[in-house]
Amino acid sequence: MDAREIALKVINDVTNNKAYANIALVREINRHKISDQDRRFVTELVYGTIKAGKTLDWIIGHYVTRSLDKVAPIILNILRMGMYQIFFLSKVPVSAACNQAVELTKKYGHAGTVKFVNAVLRNAGRGTDKVVYPDREKDILSFLSLKYFHPQWMVARWLKRLGPKATEELCQINNVTPLLSLRTNTLKVTREELLDILAKEGVSAEPSRWTPEGIVCHSYPALSTLKSLNEGLFQIQDESSMLVAHVLAPEPGEFIIDACGAPGGKSTHIAALMENKGRVLSTDIYDHKLALTSENAKRLGISIIETQVLDATTLSDQYLRQADRVLVDAPCSGLGVLRRKADSRWRKTESMFKDLPVLQKAILKSAAECVKIGGTLVYSTCTTEPEENQDIIDSFLLDNQDFTLQHAGQFFPSEEHKGEMVQLWPHIDQVDGFFISRLLRVK
Repeated sequence: MDAREIALKVINDVTNNKAYANIALVREINRHKISDQDRRFVTELVYGTIKAGKTLDWIIGHYVTRSLDKVAPIILNILRMGMYQIFFLSKVPVSAACNQAVELTKKYGHAGTVKFVNAVLRNAGRGTDKVVYPDREKDILSFLSLKYFHPQWMVARWLKRLGPKATEELCQINNVTPLLSLRTNTLKVTREELLDILAKEGVSAEPSRWTPEGIVCHSYPALSTLKSLNEGLFQIQDESSMLVAHVLAPEPGEFIIDACGAPGGKSTHIAALMENKGRVLSTDIYDHKLALTSENAKRLGISIIETQVLDATTLSDQYLRQADRVLVDAPCSGLGVLRRKADSRWRKTESMFKDLPVLQKAILKSAAECVKIGGTLVYSTCTTEPEENQDIIDSFLLDNQDFTLQHAGQFFPSEEHKGEMVQLWPHIDQVDGFFISRLLRVK
């Protein structure tokens, strides 16, 4: 099975079976022995075609007269993948994109669809100038949505809040594949030692500027081949996510609750900062996710993490005033990490901003009741939207006079960040969009 057919299978699984792109991609690649070059090409085809889905359908509409609803799903995905190569992958010859699409159609369609796909793609290849984006000045919403592959409602939110220039920059970077970042497992190795080990394993990397244990990778072989990963020398984690545990600032011997802890990235970081001394309770509502936390802890050589299946809105029923520090990395819309998940932008709806804050407030309220006097409460999300971030904290402080807001940015290990509540942005800070706030229980 060649690279394009592997990509097609993944795209079909995502669009027709609601599979998650990253999971489906890894699963399908692992089924086939392909070169690193083909692995990168498959990844580009899958993520690019899925991200550009609505724009690709708009482009296809310039070359077909029938409704796309009447095109068989797998044939439509062949067309999308072909159009993505013609319009967005300049290194792929148009002839190759057309020919390979026709070959796939022969396998998954019939004589009529073969002629249809061949005609549509060759017409597109000969007449790419037929596709003209909306005028940026007259219809910036449609322009940004189509040009940068985002739902219109999402672009409209950002235009209202950020303005045209920042919105365009944010949409642009959401289509750029982020560099892989690793967190050194300081229980086993120093960052300098790990960088040397990674170099010998064929990884090109450099230290992160954000955290003392962070590493940013520029190129690397398949992660499953890295002995250092299997030996627990590092955890895959974004730089902004690593900052959360530093803001929490746990000490050895303390009792820490990670209220929404699975799959364990922050829980294991907390344990490492505690030198594997004390107690970390990592809770989640899904047992299978907590199993990943336990697997990560075991691989990393961490013994102080306990897992418990628990609804975080009921935390205080069992742990009232018991914890030295509590982290609430709340369920959120995830608009800060769109660049990491090709399909996520199309799975979201604006109604999230009515439902999620209700849950976030309930979790924060219960988690706060678990904090001892003099203890710390950290609330974080991987989103950029105020309804889930600043508004949640403002509302909490109005109702909870026992807590005071601290300057979260002062706890950054590298350089102080302005503002009591920290909002990181992909297009400004070159990391995942993250919100971090820190509160102290004073009575």
